Amino acid sequence: MLRLVKLSHEYRDLLDEMMTEWTASGEAIIPWAIRKNNFRDFERYLRELDIMEDDGAHVPDTTYFALDEDRGIFVGAANIRLRLNERLLLCGGHIGDGIRPSERGRGYGTELVRLALVKCRECGIARVLMVCDEDNRASARTIEKNGGVFENVIPTDDGPVRRYLIDLTNGKNGYDNEKGDSPC
Repeated sequence: MLRLVKLSHEYRDLLDEMMTEWTASGEAIIPWAIRKNNFRDFERYLRELDIMEDDGAHVPDTTYFALDEDRGIFVGAANIRLRLNERLLLCGGHIGDGIRPSERGRGYGTELVRLALVKCRECGIARVLMVCDEDNRASARTIEKNGGVFENVIPTDDGPVRRYLIDLTNGKNGYDNEKGDSPC
């Protein structure tokens, strides 16, 4: 069973294992929120993981790690931005997510986004913007499976991105039945 958890000392080894694999892969798909600081400096990493105040360049956010409870490993992470600035409105969205390379293709991405949407709803975000690179069909399918409605394609310096809106006010996908601690 997949569960979103906040990072704490008890998960230090799980973080190290996941990030070591991900960084060794050499790919750039690692979510910015979990790669912005050196994970090996755990105290600083933990302290600076979430952004608490708008500093002009970044908005308040919170990061969750996807824990596969049956196997006791982190399979990915989701960063939830509590509001959007101009840049995020165009090409960042409310949720940044990723699944570590060895765990892809098993449905974890779809479940990770579903759980992140539950957290968004708990934070009072009624309409969630999600984006993905135009050529990332796996990410687009994950967003669409979670109710994402294609909005448009926006050109960016890093290439075109697909924008999707997800309406959380309609009660679909079991969001009304989810309970848990508010991340806000």
